[in-house]
Amino acid sequence: MEPSKIADMLSSEFAGEVIAINEFRGQTGVTLKKEKILPIARWLHDTPALCFDYLRDLCGVDYKKMKDPRFEVVYNLYSMTHRHTIRLNVQVADKQPIESVVSVWKTADWHERECFDMYGIVFEGHPDLRRVLMPEDWDGHPLRKDYPTAGPEGEEWSGFKEVLKKSEDFKKFGWYR
Repeated sequence: MEPSKIADMLSSEFAGEVIAINEFRGQTGVTLKKEKILPIARWLHDTPALCFDYLRDLCGVDYKKMKDPRFEVVYNLYSMTHRHTIRLNVQVADKQPIESVVSVWKTADWHERECFDMYGIVFEGHPDLRRVLMPEDWDGHPLRKDYPTAGPEGEEWSGFKEVLKKSEDFKKFGWYR
């Protein structure tokens, strides 16, 4: 099925939730309000004609001062059964949670954790929302546009010396060059 037809079906099923439908270079994206993301995800997954059974990717975008709300969560969906695709862009304000879609796609577990870790976007109902890339004691969210490019000012991460020591040990034993 053509992505534009899928977008039209989504728009008629969840009329009040669709903000815009965008087409660019053969890709269709549907911008949605965040309030109904879980029922929308379930509908896209469970409707036999659509059968979006694979969450290809979930990522965050920080628009800082360019857009309000500031963040978007982007879901790239694919149907292995029908071999069609759609992109969902869900607008999220700073410090406002969005529902987790882990109950629909298990792979969202790691994607949502990464999005939380890098942008600080909170996924309500997530089974284990904690950092996945940065150390647990890290301060801030490195992909936010207001994050200092040199890292936290005047501070050195507490595990930095430990990482340097391990790096030297690896070199000593020839584990990497």
